[in-house]
Amino acid sequence: MSDLEERAEALDSDDGLAALRELFTLDDTVYLDGNSLGALPRHVPARMQDVITREWGSLRIRSWDESGWWTAPERIGDRIAPLVGAAAGQIVVGDSTSVNVFKAVVAASRLADERRDEILVDATTFPTDGYIAGSAARMTGHRVVPVDPAEVRGALGPRTAVVLLNHVDFRTGRLHDLPGLTAAVHEAGALAVWDLCHSAGVLPVGLDAHGVDLAVGCTYKYLNGGPGSPAYLYVAERHQTAFDSPLPGWTSHADPFAMSPGYAPAEGSVRGRVGTPDILSMLALEAALDVWDGVSVDAVRAKSLALTDFFLECVAAYVPEGRVVPVTPAAHEERGSQVSLRCENADETEAVMRALTERGVVGDLRRPDILRFGFTPLYVGFADAERAARILAEVLAV
Repeated sequence: MSDLEERAEALDSDDGLAALRELFTLDDTVYLDGNSLGALPRHVPARMQDVITREWGSLRIRSWDESGWWTAPERIGDRIAPLVGAAAGQIVVGDSTSVNVFKAVVAASRLADERRDEILVDATTFPTDGYIAGSAARMTGHRVVPVDPAEVRGALGPRTAVVLLNHVDFRTGRLHDLPGLTAAVHEAGALAVWDLCHSAGVLPVGLDAHGVDLAVGCTYKYLNGGPGSPAYLYVAERHQTAFDSPLPGWTSHADPFAMSPGYAPAEGSVRGRVGTPDILSMLALEAALDVWDGVSVDAVRAKSLALTDFFLECVAAYVPEGRVVPVTPAAHEERGSQVSLRCENADETEAVMRALTERGVVGDLRRPDILRFGFTPLYVGFADAERAARILAEVLAV
């Protein structure tokens, strides 16, 4: 056994979160793609069997009341709230991340001073955020200004209405300065909208503490809600009375069953709802969130940093120099919970990831030359990190 294997064994023995792995359906594969799709919590199938056979099969329409289906979007939002540093009553679950980005950006534009007409968008953002921001700009008469997150402060001005940023860069794993950038946006008189897809569930976010205006996020990555599980929308309490959704659906009406032709918005986070909740996927998410009971986000963050540190150390020790180069920042304050490695030869990126998968290490890639490895501290251990780096070295040596 090598020194790194021995260290991995010792680190796993001292890991206070190690027992959580047993809550998930996993095999001998090293699963490092939780930043794309989280693993299945073991108890979710039984819960869904009950939802399908009893709540839907036997109770049928009665389940909207008797099984709590109608209030699920707010109830589950309150389950997510502590994971992103929000008080209850500010998060509603439903729709996709893209739809919620649209709601957030348009609503933020309407909240902003009408003399402001620019939407600053992270130039390195996940593509959909940029697409949606462009559509929102066309609707509101604003214009989109793409800007690198590092240059946001210099780009802010009297015309800035809204700034849309990703908390963690999906390609590189770089963690952006949410507290500092939010403060700078507010000082400039604008509103801050954050995309938390690659941060919620692996690090403290602090939405309330840092005064974020609106935020969105998915639930199928580090929150393990399942493929296509519904996203969420955060609207800070101070903005809820004036929040004007561009998608005023019937379930966000103050009296939805009145079926009146005129729209009157509900109070609170309910205003973020649109249509009928997607109950099956929503209740799968609710069950999946049980794995967080008694788990500290701070402890998860500490393990995340230790895991990614150790993986980078193993890559440096095992992989021939120059074959891959880390693009994820070494500094803890600038790192999310993934490690991205740039292949020296971009043409071999896909072949390398295929070979890793065939040998039991599952990550993913972003063209043209990025290998991505997501570390979910609830079920990834240090032996996983060591094994992944060792097999990567073997693949690159062929």
